[in-house]
Amino acid sequence: MTRDIALVAFAQTDHRRTSDELSEVEMLMPVLHDVLGQTGLKTADIGFTCSGSSDYLAGRAFSFTLALDGVGAWPPISESHVEMDGAWALYEAWTKLLTGDADTALVYAYGKSSPGSVRDVLTRQLDPYYVAPLWPDSVALAALQAQALIDAGETDEPALAAVAARSRTDAAANSRAQLRGSVPHGDYLVRPLRTGDCPPIGDGAAAVVLAAGERARELCERPAWIRGIDHRIEAHSLGVRDLTDSPSARLAAEKAGAFERSVDTAELHAPFTSQEVVLRKALRLGEDVRVNPSGGALAANPLMAAGLIRLGEAAAAIHRGESDRALGHATSGPCLQQNLVAVLEGDPR
Repeated sequence: MTRDIALVAFAQTDHRRTSDELSEVEMLMPVLHDVLGQTGLKTADIGFTCSGSSDYLAGRAFSFTLALDGVGAWPPISESHVEMDGAWALYEAWTKLLTGDADTALVYAYGKSSPGSVRDVLTRQLDPYYVAPLWPDSVALAALQAQALIDAGETDEPALAAVAARSRTDAAANSRAQLRGSVPHGDYLVRPLRTGDCPPIGDGAAAVVLAAGERARELCERPAWIRGIDHRIEAHSLGVRDLTDSPSARLAAEKAGAFERSVDTAELHAPFTSQEVVLRKALRLGEDVRVNPSGGALAANPLMAAGLIRLGEAAAAIHRGESDRALGHATSGPCLQQNLVAVLEGDPR
């Protein structure tokens, strides 16, 4: 890396089960105004814009072009899009700033899961020849992973219930979370996973601003510097993977420098309680690390934005002075198939 780059602002919606009365643009615009307002920047001041979303959720091709109405594409802007969680859009923006072609970047992501069946939509991520024709949905696959962990002695159902209870208790302090406070663990959805082991379905959006060098210090009192960021992927075939481990998350963390010094906070994109068990082990997180103090994806999981929110929440903890070195994690695909890890640090106090 030849430039120091930081997250200098983070904003998100109030995450809701449904937002039928709002279009994607109407849901996104307040977030964009909020994140730019935190820095005092205008759209014309942004050197690069990158977004993350999915046409499968919207049900129409090139749906991301409509969201540009909320950004303002005139006068012409330098813009890109990833058909992925916004965390990967942040990665692209980071590489853009590294080249020196821009000093600031706006990254946003959004998803409306409420209009359709998320469990059916996510089957489109599976191997189209051997797995997708069987229609195993995302919860059934997560249940296979959870059962593998239980069979291996890595966890049990009471331990998974404790993860859910801790996450939603922590979310009580997060006014943006969809589920907050004491939430019943519920009945089995797909054994051994109960309703409380699974993420809520909801709509939401998020945005961050990146800035390089001294520009970051001008825009934020305590920037969250990206000390390392990397993403890796597992084999596409579930049958050749050990679902009780995540080598890709471990390798991404190693390449991002997460193991060089311990972190005090970790925002893990673990939509299912069993996945937190896998990630804690892969990322070598001890009991002294605060995991998902925002409530994590078990409290709000807007598809295509939840990973970006994890990085944004980690950065916000640094902005507030609640963390000095934080880890942000994002995932995509079944059973933690793809993993992105970023290590963020604040200036010494």
